[in-house]
Amino acid sequence: MKKIFAAVYLFLFVLPVFSQSADEIIEKHIEAIGGKEKLKQLSTVIMEGNMTVMGAEIPVKLFLSHNKGMRVEISAMGMMGYIIFTPTEGWQYFPFQGQASPEAQPAEVVKEAADQLDLQGLLDYKEKGHQVEYLGKEDYEGTECHKLKVIYKGGSEATMFIDPQSFYLLKQITKTKATGQEVEQVQTFSNYTKLPEGYVFPYAQTGFGPGEVSFTKIEVNKPVDDVLFKPDK
Repeated sequence: MKKIFAAVYLFLFVLPVFSQSADEIIEKHIEAIGGKEKLKQLSTVIMEGNMTVMGAEIPVKLFLSHNKGMRVEISAMGMMGYIIFTPTEGWQYFPFQGQASPEAQPAEVVKEAADQLDLQGLLDYKEKGHQVEYLGKEDYEGTECHKLKVIYKGGSEATMFIDPQSFYLLKQITKTKATGQEVEQVQTFSNYTKLPEGYVFPYAQTGFGPGEVSFTKIEVNKPVDDVLFKPDK
């Protein structure tokens, strides 16, 4: 009987502690990358850089508009390809891989990608319909990171490794099921830099497509034409 009461005690009192820890970590993470008020004002992000693949540098450019759309442009072999997502549609066009015209993305893929259009990230995550669970700590390259499991409203899942000192995101494992089978993607983030506007971004990422990306320029709250989120004619 004592064991039963002990189990009930753990369920009622220990579980809320984990939940509270998750919220505290998220709050500190948000503060580290600019703060609540800054994130609420973030409307667009434009990022330029190079993706290193097999020793070659390939120019990339990202256009992000809060909850409106995302466009990733990749230039290779004298041609420009792109990936586009909006809350309701998506396209892919890689002429250097033999595509003759843009191809529409499946509805399931579009649904899962929609959560990534939110530039505010985990800010007000409960109101957005996401779920977060604290999984304790785990080592990542010598750092005992806070580990959070995020289940997004659209169905995708992410495990986030957050530095306990800086509260920057160092690693993320994303799982999607839109293709009919579970696909796992591992990304790492480094070289965090504070912009004059007060936002903090990682200028280096791995797991971005087939290579590593180093960004040379990041701009925020600049005009982004909605036409960019339609296939080129």
